[in-house]
Amino acid sequence: MRVAAIQLNSTGDKDRNLETAERLMREAAAAGAELVVLPEKWNLLAPGPEQLAGSEDLDGPTLTATREWARSLGVTLVAGSIPERSDDPAHGFNTSVLIGPDGHDIATYRKIHLFDVDVEGVTYRESDHEHPGDEIVTAGPVGSDGFTAGLSVCYDVRFPELYRAMALAGADLFTVPAAFTVPTGRAHWEVMLRARAIENQAFVVAAGQVGEAPPHYDSWGHSMVVAPSGAILAQADGDGEAVVIADCDPAERDRVRAAMPLLASRRPDAYADRVAG
Repeated sequence: MRVAAIQLNSTGDKDRNLETAERLMREAAAAGAELVVLPEKWNLLAPGPEQLAGSEDLDGPTLTATREWARSLGVTLVAGSIPERSDDPAHGFNTSVLIGPDGHDIATYRKIHLFDVDVEGVTYRESDHEHPGDEIVTAGPVGSDGFTAGLSVCYDVRFPELYRAMALAGADLFTVPAAFTVPTGRAHWEVMLRARAIENQAFVVAAGQVGEAPPHYDSWGHSMVVAPSGAILAQADGDGEAVVIADCDPAERDRVRAAMPLLASRRPDAYADRVAG
C-alpha cells in the first residue's frame, strides 16, 4: 500500500490551510497514495482561545470538505486532527477522523494525552481548552492490503503503552498527526517514532506541522514513514511543506514478526499489575 504523509505550515487562516491541504492531497493521490495522513490541527493552528472559537462539529465545513476530497480521489484519509466542538463551551477535543475512499467516516479518535508542558521557556497547556479522549481506536481494513490502523495524535507518541494496546487489538500501521516543537522534535521525534515501530513491529505514518505560526509555534516537520524494522522509508526535512511517499508492504511486516515474534513472546503475567499502575 502506498501511503503519504502531508507536511503543512498551518496558521490561523483556515481557508488558506484547507486550500493548501487539498492541493497537496491531490499531489499525493496523483502519486498513487491509497492512504493519506494530514498533520495535527491542520485546519487551524492558533492560540488556545482562537482554536476553541474556531472549533467545529464533526459535520462542520472542514470534515465535510475532506470527506469529499477522499471520495473524489478514491483514497483513505486520516484527516490529521482538528479542534472539535464539545458540549462544554470552555473545552473542545483534539480529534482525528479516519475517512474511507467512499467519503464515509470509518473511525473517530480523540487525543488521550494532552500536551501540558514547559519547553524552553514556552508554556503549553492544552487542558486549558481541551478535554482528553478516553478510548483507543483501531480500524480496518485500510487500503488494498487490508492494514488495521491505530489512531494517535502527537504527544501520544510518548506513551508506548497506548501503541502496545493498539497492536494487541490488531493494529499493524500507526498514524501520528503531529505538531512537534522544534526543541522536542530535534531531541525525540525520530527516535520515538522508530521505537513505536520497532517494539510493535508495525508501520508508522507520521505527518507533522513545520515552520512558524503565531504566537509561539515553531514546528519541527521531518514527517516520515517508518517500517516495522525501524528503518525510515521516507522523510521530509524541516524547511517547508511537503508530501512524503512510501510503500508499506505487508510481507515486510510478516517477515519481521516471524523472525522475532515480540508480541507472542510477551509475559504480561509477570508484570501486568505493575504496568497497570
